[in-house]
Amino acid sequence: MKRAKSELPKNIWSTISAFCNTAGGWLVLGVEQLGKEFVIRGVENTEKLEQDLLNTLRGSKFNVKLLPQCKKYKFQDKTVLAFYFSVSNKKPIYFSTPANTFIRTGSGDQRATNEEIDAMFRDQAFGTRTNVATELTISDLYLPSLARYRDYLARFNPSHRYNRLSQDEILTKLQIINEDKLTLAGLLAFGKLDSIQKHFADFRIDLLEIPGTSYSDAKVRYNYRLEEQENLWEYYFALFDRLRMRIGVPFKLGDEGFAVEDAPQLEAIREALVNMLMHSDYFSPGKARIRIFDDRLEFFNPGGLPLSFEKLMQMDASMPRNPILAKIFRAVKLAENAGFGFDKMIEGWKKFKGIEPVFSTDFVSTTTCFSLDKPRKDVGKDVGKDVGKDVGKETMEVLLSIKKNPRITIPQLAEINSVAERTIERHISKLKTNKLIKRIGGRKNGYWEVL
Repeated sequence: MKRAKSELPKNIWSTISAFCNTAGGWLVLGVEQLGKEFVIRGVENTEKLEQDLLNTLRGSKFNVKLLPQCKKYKFQDKTVLAFYFSVSNKKPIYFSTPANTFIRTGSGDQRATNEEIDAMFRDQAFGTRTNVATELTISDLYLPSLARYRDYLARFNPSHRYNRLSQDEILTKLQIINEDKLTLAGLLAFGKLDSIQKHFADFRIDLLEIPGTSYSDAKVRYNYRLEEQENLWEYYFALFDRLRMRIGVPFKLGDEGFAVEDAPQLEAIREALVNMLMHSDYFSPGKARIRIFDDRLEFFNPGGLPLSFEKLMQMDASMPRNPILAKIFRAVKLAENAGFGFDKMIEGWKKFKGIEPVFSTDFVSTTTCFSLDKPRKDVGKDVGKDVGKDVGKETMEVLLSIKKNPRITIPQLAEINSVAERTIERHISKLKTNKLIKRIGGRKNGYWEVL
Protein backbone atom coordinates (compact mmCIF):
# COMPACT_ATOMS: atom_id res chain seq x y z
CA MET A 1 0.00 0.00 0.00
CA LYS A 2 1.37 3.42 -0.99
CA ARG A 3 -0.08 6.85 -0.25
CA ALA A 4 0.98 8.25 -3.68
CA LYS A 5 -1.21 11.35 -3.62
CA SER A 6 -0.01 12.93 -6.86
CA GLU A 7 3.33 11.32 -7.73
CA LEU A 8 5.01 7.94 -7.61
CA PRO A 9 6.76 7.20 -4.29
CA LYS A 10 10.55 6.94 -4.42
CA ASN A 11 10.58 3.49 -2.76
CA ILE A 12 8.18 2.00 -5.29
CA TRP A 13 10.95 0.46 -7.42
CA SER A 14 12.37 -1.71 -4.66
CA THR A 15 8.86 -3.09 -4.01
CA ILE A 16 8.35 -3.91 -7.70
CA SER A 17 11.73 -5.65 -7.82
CA ALA A 18 10.88 -7.63 -4.68
CA PHE A 19 7.49 -8.74 -6.03
CA CYS A 20 8.99 -9.93 -9.33
CA ASN A 21 11.79 -11.80 -7.54
CA THR A 22 9.72 -13.44 -4.81
CA ALA A 23 6.09 -14.47 -5.25
CA GLY A 24 4.35 -11.63 -7.04
CA GLY A 25 2.05 -9.10 -5.39
CA TRP A 26 -0.32 -6.18 -5.67
CA LEU A 27 0.99 -2.61 -5.54
CA VAL A 28 -1.87 -0.33 -4.45
CA LEU A 29 -1.64 3.45 -4.86
CA GLY A 30 -3.95 5.74 -2.92
CA VAL A 31 -4.10 3.83 0.37
CA GLU A 32 -2.24 4.93 3.49
CA GLN A 33 -1.22 2.65 6.35
CA LEU A 34 -1.64 4.09 9.84
CA GLY A 35 -0.40 1.51 12.32
CA LYS A 36 -2.46 -1.58 11.58
CA GLU A 37 -5.21 0.42 9.81
CA PHE A 38 -5.45 1.09 6.07
CA VAL A 39 -7.18 4.31 5.02
CA ILE A 40 -8.35 5.06 1.48
CA ARG A 41 -7.01 8.48 0.45
CA GLY A 42 -7.27 8.23 -3.33
CA VAL A 43 -4.84 9.55 -5.92
CA GLU A 44 -4.83 12.73 -7.98
CA ASN A 45 -3.82 12.91 -11.64
CA THR A 46 -4.89 9.29 -12.08
CA GLU A 47 -4.08 9.00 -15.76
CA LYS A 48 -0.67 10.64 -15.35
CA LEU A 49 0.31 8.38 -12.44
CA GLU A 50 -0.69 5.29 -14.36
CA GLN A 51 1.17 6.35 -17.51
CA ASP A 52 4.27 7.42 -15.56
CA LEU A 53 4.51 4.00 -13.95
CA LEU A 54 3.82 1.99 -17.12
CA ASN A 55 6.19 4.08 -19.26
CA THR A 56 8.97 3.61 -16.71
CA LEU A 57 8.38 -0.14 -16.58
CA ARG A 58 8.51 -0.35 -20.39
CA GLY A 59 11.63 1.80 -20.52
CA SER A 60 15.21 1.13 -19.49
CA LYS A 61 14.98 1.58 -15.72
CA PHE A 62 14.65 -2.18 -15.12
CA ASN A 63 16.82 -4.87 -16.70
CA VAL A 64 13.72 -6.35 -18.39
CA LYS A 65 10.47 -4.78 -19.52
CA LEU A 66 7.65 -5.33 -17.02
CA LEU A 67 3.95 -5.50 -17.89
CA PRO A 68 1.78 -5.53 -14.78
CA GLN A 69 -1.96 -6.14 -14.66
CA CYS A 70 -3.69 -2.77 -14.06
CA LYS A 71 -6.92 -2.10 -12.16
CA LYS A 72 -8.77 1.09 -11.23
CA TYR A 73 -11.23 1.26 -8.33
CA LYS A 74 -13.68 3.97 -7.27
CA PHE A 75 -14.59 4.47 -3.60
CA GLN A 76 -17.16 7.30 -3.59
CA ASP A 77 -15.11 10.27 -4.83
CA LYS A 78 -11.69 8.60 -4.36
CA THR A 79 -9.75 6.63 -7.01
CA VAL A 80 -7.35 3.81 -6.15
CA LEU A 81 -4.91 2.31 -8.64
CA ALA A 82 -3.74 -1.29 -8.29
CA PHE A 83 -1.01 -3.08 -10.25
CA TYR A 84 -0.32 -6.81 -10.04
CA PHE A 85 3.25 -7.97 -10.63
CA SER A 86 3.72 -11.69 -11.17
CA VAL A 87 6.90 -13.53 -10.21
CA SER A 88 9.30 -13.36 -13.16
CA ASN A 89 11.00 -16.25 -14.94
CA LYS A 90 13.88 -13.88 -15.76
CA LYS A 91 15.06 -13.26 -12.21
CA PRO A 92 16.87 -11.32 -10.89
CA ILE A 93 14.74 -8.28 -11.67
CA TYR A 94 16.55 -5.09 -10.67
CA PHE A 95 16.58 -1.39 -11.48
CA SER A 96 19.63 0.62 -12.60
CA THR A 97 22.20 -1.91 -11.30
CA PRO A 98 22.21 -5.55 -10.05
CA ALA A 99 22.92 -4.16 -6.58
CA ASN A 100 19.30 -2.93 -6.64
CA THR A 101 17.87 -6.45 -6.55
CA PHE A 102 15.27 -6.79 -3.80
CA ILE A 103 13.31 -9.67 -2.30
CA ARG A 104 10.19 -9.76 -0.16
CA THR A 105 10.43 -11.00 3.43
CA GLY A 106 7.43 -10.67 5.73
CA SER A 107 5.80 -7.43 4.61
CA GLY A 108 9.00 -5.59 3.73
CA ASP A 109 11.53 -5.26 0.91
CA GLN A 110 15.06 -6.42 1.56
CA ARG A 111 18.13 -6.02 -0.62
CA ALA A 112 19.20 -9.42 -1.96
CA THR A 113 22.62 -10.81 -1.02
CA ASN A 114 25.18 -11.77 -3.67
CA GLU A 115 24.45 -15.44 -2.92
CA GLU A 116 20.73 -14.89 -3.51
CA ILE A 117 21.40 -13.01 -6.77
CA ASP A 118 23.65 -15.84 -8.00
CA ALA A 119 20.89 -18.35 -7.17
CA MET A 120 18.41 -16.32 -9.23
CA PHE A 121 20.73 -16.32 -12.23
CA ARG A 122 21.01 -20.12 -11.94
CA ASP A 123 17.23 -20.38 -11.68
CA GLN A 124 16.81 -18.66 -15.05
CA ALA A 125 17.51 -22.16 -16.36
CA PHE A 126 15.14 -23.81 -13.86
CA GLY A 127 14.21 -27.26 -15.10
CA THR A 128 16.75 -27.33 -17.95
CA ARG A 129 20.33 -27.49 -16.68
CA THR A 130 20.52 -31.20 -15.84
CA ASN A 131 18.93 -32.04 -19.21
CA VAL A 132 22.14 -31.03 -20.98
CA ALA A 133 24.14 -33.79 -22.68
CA THR A 134 27.76 -34.33 -21.63
CA GLU A 135 30.76 -35.76 -23.47
CA LEU A 136 30.39 -38.99 -21.42
CA THR A 137 28.97 -42.26 -22.75
CA ILE A 138 27.28 -45.42 -21.50
CA SER A 139 30.67 -46.68 -20.30
CA ASP A 140 30.48 -44.03 -17.55
CA LEU A 141 27.33 -45.59 -16.09
CA TYR A 142 27.59 -47.75 -12.97
CA LEU A 143 25.80 -50.77 -14.40
CA PRO A 144 24.95 -52.45 -11.05
CA SER A 145 22.87 -49.35 -10.19
CA LEU A 146 21.03 -49.54 -13.50
CA ALA A 147 20.35 -53.26 -12.98
CA ARG A 148 18.98 -52.60 -9.49
CA TYR A 149 16.78 -49.82 -10.88
CA ARG A 150 15.27 -52.14 -13.47
CA ASP A 151 14.70 -54.80 -10.83
CA TYR A 152 12.98 -52.25 -8.59
CA LEU A 153 10.80 -51.07 -11.48
CA ALA A 154 9.71 -54.65 -12.23
CA ARG A 155 8.82 -55.32 -8.58
CA PHE A 156 7.05 -52.12 -7.62
CA ASN A 157 5.56 -50.98 -10.94
CA PRO A 158 5.20 -54.23 -12.92
CA SER A 159 2.63 -52.84 -15.35
CA HIS A 160 4.85 -49.97 -16.50
CA ARG A 161 5.66 -50.12 -20.21
CA TYR A 162 9.36 -49.51 -19.51
CA ASN A 163 9.62 -53.08 -18.23
CA ARG A 164 9.27 -54.30 -21.83
CA LEU A 165 12.10 -52.14 -23.17
CA SER A 166 15.68 -53.11 -23.87
CA GLN A 167 18.45 -51.40 -21.91
CA ASP A 168 19.22 -48.97 -24.74
CA GLU A 169 15.53 -48.16 -25.13
CA ILE A 170 14.97 -47.46 -21.45
CA LEU A 171 18.08 -45.26 -21.30
CA THR A 172 16.65 -43.21 -24.16
CA LYS A 173 13.09 -43.09 -22.78
CA LEU A 174 14.29 -41.91 -19.38
CA GLN A 175 16.62 -39.40 -21.12
CA ILE A 176 19.62 -40.85 -19.36
CA ILE A 177 21.20 -41.00 -22.81
CA ASN A 178 20.75 -38.36 -25.50
CA GLU A 179 22.28 -39.23 -28.87
CA ASP A 180 24.71 -41.70 -27.26
CA LYS A 181 25.83 -39.17 -24.65
CA LEU A 182 24.94 -39.12 -20.96
CA THR A 183 22.79 -36.24 -19.80
CA LEU A 184 23.86 -34.57 -16.56
CA ALA A 185 20.75 -35.99 -14.88
CA GLY A 186 21.51 -39.50 -16.12
CA LEU A 187 25.08 -39.11 -14.88
CA LEU A 188 23.91 -38.03 -11.43
CA ALA A 189 21.35 -40.82 -11.19
CA PHE A 190 23.37 -43.81 -12.41
CA GLY A 191 26.92 -42.67 -13.18
CA LYS A 192 30.19 -43.87 -11.73
CA LEU A 193 31.42 -41.62 -8.93
CA ASP A 194 34.67 -40.80 -10.75
CA SER A 195 32.69 -39.80 -13.84
CA ILE A 196 30.22 -37.69 -11.84
CA GLN A 197 33.10 -35.81 -10.24
CA LYS A 198 34.32 -34.69 -13.65
CA HIS A 199 31.27 -32.41 -13.76
CA PHE A 200 30.43 -32.08 -10.04
CA ALA A 201 33.81 -32.06 -8.30
CA ASP A 202 32.45 -32.15 -4.74
CA PHE A 203 29.44 -34.39 -5.39
CA ARG A 204 28.09 -35.80 -2.14
CA ILE A 205 24.78 -36.17 -0.32
CA ASP A 206 25.56 -35.85 3.37
CA LEU A 207 23.89 -37.46 6.37
CA LEU A 208 25.16 -36.50 9.81
CA GLU A 209 23.95 -37.71 13.20
CA ILE A 210 24.60 -35.08 15.90
CA PRO A 211 24.35 -36.19 19.56
CA GLY A 212 22.38 -33.19 20.84
CA THR A 213 19.77 -30.64 19.83
CA SER A 214 22.37 -28.35 18.21
CA TYR A 215 26.07 -28.28 17.42
CA SER A 216 26.67 -26.11 20.45
CA ASP A 217 25.39 -28.70 22.95
CA ALA A 218 26.90 -31.75 21.18
CA LYS A 219 30.08 -33.17 22.71
CA VAL A 220 31.33 -34.07 19.22
CA ARG A 221 30.40 -32.51 15.88
CA TYR A 222 28.81 -35.78 14.78
CA ASN A 223 28.96 -39.43 15.78
CA TYR A 224 27.98 -40.85 12.38
CA ARG A 225 28.49 -39.68 8.82
CA LEU A 226 27.29 -41.61 5.79
CA GLU A 227 30.14 -42.73 3.57
CA GLU A 228 30.30 -41.76 -0.10
CA GLN A 229 28.00 -43.60 -2.51
CA GLU A 230 28.39 -44.13 -6.24
CA ASN A 231 25.42 -42.04 -7.46
CA LEU A 232 21.96 -40.75 -6.48
CA TRP A 233 20.28 -44.15 -6.85
CA GLU A 234 22.75 -45.68 -4.40
CA TYR A 235 22.47 -42.67 -2.10
CA TYR A 236 18.70 -43.03 -1.95
CA PHE A 237 18.84 -46.53 -0.43
CA ALA A 238 21.74 -45.80 1.91
CA LEU A 239 20.01 -42.66 3.22
CA PHE A 240 16.59 -44.28 3.52
CA ASP A 241 17.95 -47.28 5.42
CA ARG A 242 19.67 -44.98 7.94
CA LEU A 243 16.56 -42.82 8.36
CA ARG A 244 14.41 -45.90 8.83
CA MET A 245 16.68 -47.04 11.67
CA ARG A 246 16.52 -43.60 13.29
CA ILE A 247 12.73 -43.40 13.46
CA GLY A 248 12.49 -46.98 14.68
CA VAL A 249 10.20 -48.64 12.11
CA PRO A 250 10.20 -52.44 12.54
CA PHE A 251 11.36 -54.39 9.51
CA LYS A 252 8.57 -56.53 8.01
CA LEU A 253 8.45 -58.84 5.00
CA GLY A 254 5.44 -59.11 2.74
CA ASP A 255 4.05 -62.26 1.10
CA GLU A 256 6.45 -61.90 -1.83
CA GLY A 257 9.50 -61.62 0.42
CA PHE A 258 9.97 -57.87 -0.05
CA ALA A 259 10.15 -55.30 2.73
CA VAL A 260 6.79 -53.78 3.65
CA GLU A 261 6.98 -49.99 3.93
CA ASP A 262 3.47 -48.86 4.74
CA ALA A 263 4.04 -46.85 7.95
CA PRO A 264 2.88 -43.21 7.61
CA GLN A 265 6.17 -41.84 8.97
CA LEU A 266 8.08 -43.81 6.34
CA GLU A 267 5.92 -42.34 3.60
CA ALA A 268 6.60 -38.83 4.93
CA ILE A 269 10.36 -39.39 5.20
CA ARG A 270 10.59 -41.08 1.81
CA GLU A 271 8.79 -38.19 0.16
CA ALA A 272 11.10 -35.67 1.83
CA LEU A 273 14.19 -37.64 0.79
CA VAL A 274 13.19 -38.04 -2.84
CA ASN A 275 12.03 -34.42 -2.93
CA MET A 276 15.49 -33.37 -1.80
CA LEU A 277 17.24 -35.50 -4.42
CA MET A 278 14.92 -34.41 -7.27
CA HIS A 279 14.84 -30.70 -6.53
CA SER A 280 18.40 -29.98 -5.36
CA ASP A 281 20.43 -27.37 -7.21
CA TYR A 282 23.48 -29.50 -8.02
CA PHE A 283 25.27 -26.45 -9.43
CA SER A 284 25.04 -24.60 -6.12
CA PRO A 285 28.07 -24.31 -3.80
CA GLY A 286 25.76 -25.69 -1.08
CA LYS A 287 25.18 -29.45 -0.90
CA ALA A 288 22.11 -31.51 -0.07
CA ARG A 289 22.31 -32.65 3.53
CA ILE A 290 20.34 -34.51 6.18
CA ARG A 291 21.09 -33.75 9.82
CA ILE A 292 19.70 -35.99 12.53
CA PHE A 293 19.57 -34.28 15.93
CA ASP A 294 18.18 -35.78 19.12
CA ASP A 295 14.92 -33.87 18.65
CA ARG A 296 14.49 -33.51 14.88
CA LEU A 297 15.36 -34.54 11.33
CA GLU A 298 16.43 -31.76 8.96
CA PHE A 299 16.47 -32.10 5.16
CA PHE A 300 18.49 -29.26 3.65
CA ASN A 301 18.10 -28.77 -0.08
CA PRO A 302 20.27 -26.23 -1.96
CA GLY A 303 17.92 -24.37 -4.25
CA GLY A 304 14.74 -22.45 -3.47
CA LEU A 305 11.26 -23.40 -4.61
CA PRO A 306 10.03 -22.13 -8.01
CA LEU A 307 6.99 -20.55 -6.29
CA SER A 308 5.99 -19.85 -2.72
CA PHE A 309 5.16 -22.85 -0.53
CA GLU A 310 1.54 -21.62 -0.28
CA LYS A 311 1.15 -21.49 -4.07
CA LEU A 312 2.73 -24.90 -4.58
CA MET A 313 0.34 -26.40 -2.01
CA GLN A 314 -2.55 -25.24 -4.19
CA MET A 315 -1.17 -26.81 -7.38
CA ASP A 316 -1.79 -30.32 -8.67
CA ALA A 317 1.27 -30.31 -10.92
CA SER A 318 4.94 -30.30 -10.00
CA MET A 319 7.62 -27.93 -11.32
CA PRO A 320 10.76 -30.02 -10.80
CA ARG A 321 14.15 -28.35 -10.89
CA ASN A 322 15.52 -31.54 -12.47
CA PRO A 323 12.72 -33.06 -14.62
CA ILE A 324 14.71 -36.12 -15.73
CA LEU A 325 15.52 -37.04 -12.12
CA ALA A 326 11.85 -36.57 -11.27
CA LYS A 327 10.85 -38.88 -14.11
CA ILE A 328 13.34 -41.54 -12.96
CA PHE A 329 11.99 -41.58 -9.39
CA ARG A 330 8.35 -41.37 -10.40
CA ALA A 331 8.58 -44.31 -12.79
CA VAL A 332 9.35 -46.59 -9.82
CA LYS A 333 6.68 -44.92 -7.63
CA LEU A 334 9.17 -43.37 -5.24
CA ALA A 335 7.80 -39.86 -5.77
CA GLU A 336 4.46 -38.11 -6.06
CA ASN A 337 3.36 -37.53 -9.67
CA ALA A 338 1.23 -34.51 -8.76
CA GLY A 339 2.74 -31.60 -6.86
CA PHE A 340 5.73 -31.63 -4.54
CA GLY A 341 4.47 -34.30 -2.12
CA PHE A 342 3.95 -31.80 0.71
CA ASP A 343 0.60 -33.40 1.57
CA LYS A 344 2.21 -36.81 2.09
CA MET A 345 4.87 -35.32 4.33
CA ILE A 346 2.33 -33.40 6.38
CA GLU A 347 -0.27 -36.14 6.76
CA GLY A 348 2.28 -38.90 7.35
CA TRP A 349 4.07 -37.05 10.14
CA LYS A 350 0.82 -35.90 11.74
CA LYS A 351 -0.29 -39.52 12.00
CA PHE A 352 3.06 -40.47 13.53
CA LYS A 353 3.77 -37.55 15.88
CA GLY A 354 0.60 -35.50 15.88
CA ILE A 355 2.46 -32.48 14.49
CA GLU A 356 3.26 -31.20 11.02
CA PRO A 357 6.75 -30.85 9.56
CA VAL A 358 8.03 -27.30 9.19
CA PHE A 359 8.99 -26.03 5.73
CA SER A 360 11.19 -22.98 5.24
CA THR A 361 12.59 -21.65 1.98
CA ASP A 362 14.51 -18.73 0.56
CA PHE A 363 16.26 -18.10 -2.74
CA VAL A 364 19.21 -20.35 -2.04
CA SER A 365 17.78 -23.27 -0.06
CA THR A 366 14.77 -25.20 1.19
CA THR A 367 14.65 -26.94 4.57
CA THR A 368 12.15 -29.51 5.80
CA CYS A 369 12.19 -30.26 9.52
CA PHE A 370 10.47 -33.23 11.21
CA SER A 371 10.24 -32.99 14.99
CA LEU A 372 11.08 -36.16 16.91
CA ASP A 373 9.73 -34.80 20.20
CA LYS A 374 6.47 -36.11 21.57
CA PRO A 375 3.76 -33.42 21.27
CA ARG A 376 2.82 -31.93 24.62
CA LYS A 377 -0.83 -31.83 25.66
CA ASP A 378 -0.64 -28.18 26.69
CA VAL A 379 0.63 -26.71 23.42
CA GLY A 380 -1.34 -24.34 21.29
CA LYS A 381 -1.12 -24.24 17.53
CA ASP A 382 2.47 -23.04 17.39
CA VAL A 383 4.04 -22.72 20.84
CA GLY A 384 3.36 -23.78 24.42
CA LYS A 385 0.80 -21.87 26.47
CA ASP A 386 3.04 -22.04 29.54
CA VAL A 387 5.80 -20.31 27.60
CA GLY A 388 3.29 -17.65 26.55
CA LYS A 389 2.52 -16.85 30.19
CA ASP A 390 6.22 -16.40 30.93
CA VAL A 391 7.07 -13.97 28.14
CA GLY A 392 3.77 -12.18 27.45
CA LYS A 393 1.40 -11.91 24.50
CA GLU A 394 3.32 -9.20 22.59
CA THR A 395 6.59 -11.13 22.84
CA MET A 396 4.80 -14.28 21.65
CA GLU A 397 3.61 -12.41 18.56
CA VAL A 398 7.21 -11.48 17.80
CA LEU A 399 8.22 -15.13 18.27
CA LEU A 400 5.53 -16.30 15.84
CA SER A 401 6.77 -13.78 13.25
CA ILE A 402 10.31 -15.10 13.66
CA LYS A 403 9.08 -18.71 13.40
CA LYS A 404 7.32 -17.85 10.14
CA ASN A 405 10.40 -16.12 8.67
CA PRO A 406 13.71 -16.94 10.43
CA ARG A 407 15.56 -14.30 8.35
CA ILE A 408 13.24 -11.46 9.34
CA THR A 409 14.94 -8.24 10.43
CA ILE A 410 14.26 -5.99 13.44
CA PRO A 411 12.89 -3.16 11.22
CA GLN A 412 10.53 -5.63 9.55
CA LEU A 413 9.38 -6.95 12.93
CA ALA A 414 8.77 -3.38 14.06
CA GLU A 415 6.68 -2.69 10.95
CA ILE A 416 4.62 -5.88 11.27
CA ASN A 417 3.90 -5.33 14.97
CA SER A 418 3.49 -1.53 14.64
CA VAL A 419 6.00 -0.76 17.40
CA ALA A 420 9.40 0.89 17.67
CA GLU A 421 12.59 -1.04 16.90
CA ARG A 422 13.75 -0.63 20.52
CA THR A 423 10.56 -2.42 21.62
CA ILE A 424 11.37 -5.31 19.28
CA GLU A 425 14.89 -5.45 20.70
CA ARG A 426 13.44 -5.82 24.22
CA HIS A 427 11.16 -8.66 23.04
CA ILE A 428 14.11 -10.41 21.40
CA SER A 429 16.16 -10.03 24.58
CA LYS A 430 13.33 -11.66 26.53
CA LEU A 431 13.11 -14.52 24.01
CA LYS A 432 16.86 -15.11 24.29
CA THR A 433 16.72 -15.03 28.10
CA ASN A 434 13.98 -17.68 28.04
CA LYS A 435 16.09 -19.71 25.59
CA LEU A 436 13.36 -19.63 22.96
CA ILE A 437 15.55 -18.31 20.13
CA LYS A 438 19.20 -17.91 19.29
CA ARG A 439 21.03 -16.12 16.51
CA ILE A 440 22.87 -18.19 13.89
CA GLY A 441 25.41 -16.22 11.86
CA GLY A 442 25.99 -12.49 11.59
CA ARG A 443 23.62 -9.54 11.63
CA LYS A 444 23.51 -9.21 7.86
CA ASN A 445 23.37 -12.79 6.58
CA GLY A 446 22.37 -14.74 9.68
CA TYR A 447 19.01 -16.07 10.82
CA TRP A 448 17.04 -16.91 13.97
CA GLU A 449 16.77 -20.47 15.22
CA VAL A 450 13.55 -21.11 17.17
CA LEU A 451 14.44 -23.45 20.04
